[in-house]
Amino acid sequence: MKALVAAIAFIALCASAALAQTTPMITVTHPGAQPSAAGSAENFTGSVRVDSRFQGTAPARIGGGTVTFEPRARTAWHTHPLGQTLIVTAGAGWVQHWGGPVQEIRPGDVVWIPPGVKHWHGATASTGMTHIAIAEALDGASVAWMEQVSEEQYRR
Repeated sequence: MKALVAAIAFIALCASAALAQTTPMITVTHPGAQPSAAGSAENFTGSVRVDSRFQGTAPARIGGGTVTFEPRARTAWHTHPLGQTLIVTAGAGWVQHWGGPVQEIRPGDVVWIPPGVKHWHGATASTGMTHIAIAEALDGASVAWMEQVSEEQYRR
């Protein structure tokens, strides 16, 4: 009987260890756990900082980060193969799709940019803006960067 109990205990321990290795765990990334990154001059105009970057692991395709734009800072024109969501958390900013009007965005606004829509977003001329940007990757790519937003386009 002792041998049977020992065998059952051993099997349970092995099963528990195997389950622990295959059970996904919740990951918490605390503020400051990752260094801030400057937005590249190739993809942004002005002073831009990217924090709290995240990327899901397969099969998830989601990724993003918190982006802070100083006044007049903005992205270059770009598209997202599966669209993008912006959640404005501070300041005031602008977003525009190619050929469309510049729209003001403020804290609490949620902006949906459909797949393949050429657009830019950033701070207003006088106020900085922070948003959380979320996009899914398709075949490993979540963004296609294009030309810079000209001063004439920005001022509209």
